Amino acid sequence: VKAYLLTPSLLTPSLLQNNKTMKNYFKISLLSLTAAGLVTSCDMDAPTQSTLDASSVYSIYSLAEAEVMSIHQSFGETNSYRGRYLPYYGLNSDVETTSGTKPDASKPTDDKQSLCNYATLSNNGQMNTDNNAYAKFYEGIERANLAIEGLRQYGNIENNPDMAQLLGEALTLRAVVYNDLIKAWGDVPARFTPNNSDNIYLPRTNRDSIYKVLLNDLKEAEDYCYWPNENTITSTTERVSKAFVKGLRARLALYACGYGLRGDGFRRSNDPELAPEKMYQIVKDECLDVINSGRNTLGAFKDNFEKLCKDNVTAGGESLWEIPFSDGRGRVLYTWGVKHNEKDQYTGQAQGGVNGPLPYLYYDYDVDDIRRDITCVPYDWGKTTDGNADGCSKQELRSIDQWCFGKLRYEWMDRFVTSTNDDGVNWQYMRLADIYLMAAEAINELEGPAAAAPYMKAILDRALPADKVSALMTKYTASQSAFFDGIVEQRALEFAGEALRKADLVRWGIIDEKMAEAKQKLEDLRNRRGAYADLPEKVYYTYDTTSPNSEELIIYGLNHGDSDEIGRNLTNDVTGEKYSSKNWFKDSDTDQFIITDNYINGLYIQQPSMNCLWPIWDYFINTSNGMLNNDGNYGQLSD
Repeated sequence: VKAYLLTPSLLTPSLLQNNKTMKNYFKISLLSLTAAGLVTSCDMDAPTQSTLDASSVYSIYSLAEAEVMSIHQSFGETNSYRGRYLPYYGLNSDVETTSGTKPDASKPTDDKQSLCNYATLSNNGQMNTDNNAYAKFYEGIERANLAIEGLRQYGNIENNPDMAQLLGEALTLRAVVYNDLIKAWGDVPARFTPNNSDNIYLPRTNRDSIYKVLLNDLKEAEDYCYWPNENTITSTTERVSKAFVKGLRARLALYACGYGLRGDGFRRSNDPELAPEKMYQIVKDECLDVINSGRNTLGAFKDNFEKLCKDNVTAGGESLWEIPFSDGRGRVLYTWGVKHNEKDQYTGQAQGGVNGPLPYLYYDYDVDDIRRDITCVPYDWGKTTDGNADGCSKQELRSIDQWCFGKLRYEWMDRFVTSTNDDGVNWQYMRLADIYLMAAEAINELEGPAAAAPYMKAILDRALPADKVSALMTKYTASQSAFFDGIVEQRALEFAGEALRKADLVRWGIIDEKMAEAKQKLEDLRNRRGAYADLPEKVYYTYDTTSPNSEELIIYGLNHGDSDEIGRNLTNDVTGEKYSSKNWFKDSDTDQFIITDNYINGLYIQQPSMNCLWPIWDYFINTSNGMLNNDGNYGQLSD
């Protein structure tokens, strides 16, 4: 029977590899082990094997909690969020692309490139397996379905608020998975009850009906979940809180009323229940509830990411919810962090730099925007064998087509990473800045820019000097359309490197426009024309001798208005030595542009709006008993 392979159920032990704060408590899903016949003894307050059934598990908090926590297992599996969804979904956008392996139009069907270049084949070698993200997402949904059914029946949620919290978490985690399924695959089979002989094979379901279930589920979950730090359960960002439930409901409402690729074209929903004005009201209400609760605070921009790298999961700051990975699980820094070429003074892992910002992004920030140098990093960490003092690596300039994202850095961590591929840093799924900008977006649509302005301004105030904030707010509040343009601009600058942008461009219906603009900006940048005409030919650099082992670069030539004339004459303030220089736009040996035509054209091979979804992989088509296909707009290019 291939049914298990289509949507895996709980027939194997669920070793909870994820949770940092809970990993010592919930390592095994007891109901799963019982189903597999593997429980041979009892401990703590667990009943004997003969009585360990759903009625027992879901009426005892510690056992029910283990079942809900087992949902996280499906996030951390090798080819699930960990190694397939988080590294690839979200690329390419107009701010994010691959960096370790650059976009390349000459390799349109390369397995990794084609997951990002809007030309994905259903036989993709990275994905066309029985244990990839598509399968693991449904595994997580099945775990959530079992927990929801058990808690409703046996959890006494009306009289036990902690058990109600668990039900709210299960409903929310299921919504998280469905949200990401729809973003990647569009209309997908809807499973809201545990697998049985009647529902094992299902066709694609219109996403509108799924969104309506999820919006109702999250409204229910709000009544069950505690605010951050209202209870010890929600004292950590690894547990679902009321703030995250509300934020997720707002995000889903924006997706539900936005554009998307459907079987009959790229369009908004026709369902009156999902009309934009109704969804914007949900967004406004939910986001203002979170903001006005005062349970979370923004803080400094950099602090949020340093806390993330330091495994600080204390609730109440900017982070609303994180996918929890244990120290030896998860490839977040591996994929989205600054590259380290060798095991060095900061890490026992030579990884990072797989994805990075498009080369023009750095130049699109205001020079005084504190987000710029945190988000876009032009260097990596070199090898310790390059003659550096004490065997320590130094920052070394990359090339203009291989920037790193800098929000995640091994050097900010409090522990060494010694795994080959996994770093154990959590994936921050939502932060408070998103709540503010979603509120601003919705209120602008409902009431206009004057009412929306305070929520935009809160984000700008921590990024820019007051005079520049004032100038931007004057520009943005000139009209409703000007404010929307401001939302589009600021969400790019605020969330670059967090894999939100592609879904934003899709839901706004502007992905074709913005991706074409990205190609034009790359051409302008490499030719130093238009907005980039005031950049020097080279960059100039020296090392800060006051930093440990003189490891940190001082760079000149990356700001608008910098000149080669000034750069050639710069000297190190301490040593008196002249700055070194590097050709930035053309290869010094061949005199050819570093940003090549293949790089530019590799951003997208086909029209993004009509190819923004992944096909369901052949493996699942072939084992679906004829129920699934990639017909119509869900089709693919010929191999």
